[in-house]
Parts: sequence; C-alpha cells; structure tokens
Amino acid sequence: MSEEQPKEVTQESGEYEREPIPAKAQKGPSAFWGMYAGEHTAGTEFLIGPLFLIQWGVGGMTLILGLILGNLAAVLSWRYITAPIATRARLTLYYQLEKITGRSLVNIYNIANGVLFCFLAGSMITVSAVNFTTTMPPNATWCVLVVLIGAAMTFVAMKGYGLVARVGKIAAPWMFLIFLSSALVILGKLDTTDVIAALTPAKDVIATKGFWAVFFFAWFCNGAMHVGMADLSVLRFAKKPSCGWASASGMFLGHCVAWLCAALLLVYWGKQMGSNEEAKNVALGTMVNDAVGIPGLICVVIAGWTTANPTLYRAGLAFQSLFPARNLP
Repeated sequence: MSEEQPKEVTQESGEYEREPIPAKAQKGPSAFWGMYAGEHTAGTEFLIGPLFLIQWGVGGMTLILGLILGNLAAVLSWRYITAPIATRARLTLYYQLEKITGRSLVNIYNIANGVLFCFLAGSMITVSAVNFTTTMPPNATWCVLVVLIGAAMTFVAMKGYGLVARVGKIAAPWMFLIFLSSALVILGKLDTTDVIAALTPAKDVIATKGFWAVFFFAWFCNGAMHVGMADLSVLRFAKKPSCGWASASGMFLGHCVAWLCAALLLVYWGKQMGSNEEAKNVALGTMVNDAVGIPGLICVVIAGWTTANPTLYRAGLAFQSLFPARNLP
C-alpha cells in the first residue's frame, strides 16, 4: 500500500509528469484557444512590431503578407507535427527524451531547458514592469513591482496547467481589444484608414529585409515550441490532434494583429518626433498610455503575465523531471 501512495499524489496534482495523460484529465479545444492567445499576446509584441519598420524597413503590404503566411506555417507546424505526437504518447517532452536517451544525458538538457524558460519568463516580468512604469528608471518602486508580478506569475504556474489555461482564457479577449483599440486610436490621430500606407517606413529608413525575412521570422520565432516539441508538455492534455489549431489564436491575434498595432504606435510617434529612429527612444508605456490610458498599461502587465505563466509551467516540468518519484516508471 505504501508504494502506491506517491503515484496517487502525482495523479491528484493533475500533471502526470511521468505517465500518459488519462482520459479523465484530457481537455477540449477551449482549454487551448485562450492559453495560446494569452501566451502569444505579450508585452514584447510592443517591441517586435516596430522592429520591422525601424531595423528592416519593410513596407506595409510586404509586412502584412509575410506575417499572415509565416504565422500560417507556424500553425500548421503545431497542428501537424506537435499535436499528433503529443496526443499519441501523451508524455512530457522531458520524459519522452529520458526514455530515448536515458537519465544522464537528458538531465543536462532538462537543466538547460528549465533555465532557458526561467530567463524567458523573467524577461516577460521585466518588460511588464518597465512598460508599466513608462519612463521610470529602476528604483525601489520598480523592484517591488517586479517582485509582485513575478510572485503572481509563479503562483499560477505552480497550480498546474488547468489554472494556466483559465487565466489565458479570461485575459486573452480583453488584451486583444486593448491592442486593437490602440491601433484604431492611432489611425484616428493619423487621420487615415489606410493601414498599408500608414505602415510604409519613413524615407530615412533603408529597406534591409523583405518578404522572406518576415515570413521565416513569424514561422520560427516560436520554433522551440512547435518543431522543437516544447509544447508536448501542454498539448499532451488535448483530446484530439485538432486542438493544435488553437495555436492560431496566438499566432494571428498576437503575432500578426498585435505586431501591426504596435508598429502603428511607432509610426505615430515617429511623426511626432520627426523620425521613427527618434521614436524608438520613447518609452513604450508612454506610447500605450497616450493611446488608451491606464487600461493600456494594465494590458502590458497582464500580457507579460499570461506569457510567463505557461513558460514557467514548462520550466517547472523540466526541473521536476530531475527528481522523479522512485516508484514511477
């Protein structure tokens, strides 16, 4: 009887780190649409969107087509590569690798992967705090804000995938509306409805990249999650491989619409400052606050939160794999 107790504790946790997900714990598409939308609509979208205009000089039509097709390729990778493997084996990436390579080699990978995900989650916390405090330099208030945001993110991740998915499902629609509202306000300030023309780089920006750069950037900016199989850890809960289509909510709302909305913010401030190059020195929190006010600043914090939650969850599974229960396979 005593030997069965650890296994029952593992099942009660609902995470099944070293066994296939049973039918009773499998989840339908609704558990993934919100999670992906929340994870990939992050505070960093305010940084990536302007990249295409400032550093690459990509034109409006090229940018839109590149993002649409590149994100479509990413969604297809999740649906037809990651999801079928996840729902067939229903094991975490870390335990599958252990079964293939043995514990000694996979422990090195798990440590590196866990640390990498922690750094990624930490960057989300930092971006949220910096953007929320607009032009405030690091000080006591900024440090307290980082600690509070980080503690909230860690708490949600510790509670398991169920809570991670619920937080994303609640936050994602509201965050998307904030991004969209920012773009509509900026288009009003620019006195235009022509998004393609508005996204045309300033004359002082020399084009260095084209369609294929945008396409592959959109496809592989989350390559570790799909072709790299990191999302086996979340999609193993999916009832069917078709749940892989849920990644479209993150790719097209976060990595397409949100990037375009952020680029429009830069365009407006570029006109205010005289050039896009000058505008990149304006704090992102200032841009969002000018567009939609306090809700925009709150959105930046929540966006970092919903991205860090599943990232910390993956990190937890990586580190958990280093200390398996002795009686489990």
